[in-house]
Amino acid sequence: MKILLPVDGSPFTKRMLAWLVTHEEWLAASHEYTVLTVVPMIPPHAASMFPADQLKSYYEDTAEAIFKPIRKFTAKHDLATAYVSKIGHAPEVIAKMADKGKFDLVIMGSHGHSNLMNLVTGSVATRVLATSKVPVLLVR
Repeated sequence: MKILLPVDGSPFTKRMLAWLVTHEEWLAASHEYTVLTVVPMIPPHAASMFPADQLKSYYEDTAEAIFKPIRKFTAKHDLATAYVSKIGHAPEVIAKMADKGKFDLVIMGSHGHSNLMNLVTGSVATRVLATSKVPVLLVR
């Protein structure tokens, strides 16, 4: 099974990873994992004030700060994992990658807000659920 794990380094990412290891069926060697983080794009007007190499370094460093503890986690549990960072709006990037990457499942952490709270503030998880054609497993 090809599984996409969107992460942001938050406690909700940690909760999702903890859930994953407590369910051995998800740790099978037959699964392929891709860990995805989406770094928000710096607005073009602000980005134009920095050299391109500095912006690239910022995006890479931000992604690596999120990946570093997850790399330790996946190594400890001997999970075959690819790491991908993208720049953009998280819900759109996650749903697009899940669909175009032919993933079988997306597993992601969620804040667990009420429906009213999601209506007012929205959430990445809610938007991914609404736009992805791939099944999404939310861990709260």
